[in-house]
Amino acid sequence: MSHFAAMPCGSANLASLTRPKFTLLGASHKTALTVLSIPIPLKGFCSSGAAKTSSRSLSTQIRAVRHLEGSLIKTQNLRFAVVVARFNEFVTRRLLEGALDTFKKYAVNEEDIDVVWVPGSFEIGIVAEKLGKSGKYHAVLCIGAVIRGDTSHYDAVVNSAASGVLSAGLNSGVPCVFGVLTCDDMDQAVNRAGGKAGNKGSEAALTAIEMASLFQHHLSQL
Repeated sequence: MSHFAAMPCGSANLASLTRPKFTLLGASHKTALTVLSIPIPLKGFCSSGAAKTSSRSLSTQIRAVRHLEGSLIKTQNLRFAVVVARFNEFVTRRLLEGALDTFKKYAVNEEDIDVVWVPGSFEIGIVAEKLGKSGKYHAVLCIGAVIRGDTSHYDAVVNSAASGVLSAGLNSGVPCVFGVLTCDDMDQAVNRAGGKAGNKGSEAALTAIEMASLFQHHLSQL
């Protein structure tokens, strides 16, 4: 078995931190392996000044990380559009009421909210995109309720509604929030529209506020 000995680099300075610090010499082979040392405080190999410099560099990198996040408090001058599907209105109206209550709770002025009704969830996407491109709103909240039936119509409407809202946001550059319920039966829908499962319209309104704030106060400055 070969035995190796470490040869210290001698006096170290800051300029030599990136250079090889010691060489491993093979006892049975005429080879030498050069090893780059990591600038951490090792007795006899690194100076305390080098360790402090490394620590300061790491601290600077940590402080340079920025976290951008929307606020639920800074709602002044934020404007919202709400697109609501009339189909299954018994459910969607409850979702709308939950959303409006949440906007009010977080100090969004009533005059800064416009509600637009459409026939069904399938039509939400194109209207949301039009509203987003108008430049009048900081976020568009999309509300609907699709309940599964005995045919594949449910899947077609759900997929179209989801992709429509996504496309509206991407094409307009304005956050378009998906607040469309997709339920197996009416009981599930009612439970999510103010029942024991909460009000998904209210939750979607919180998302709209946060996204509007994020875009307005942070991303618009990038």
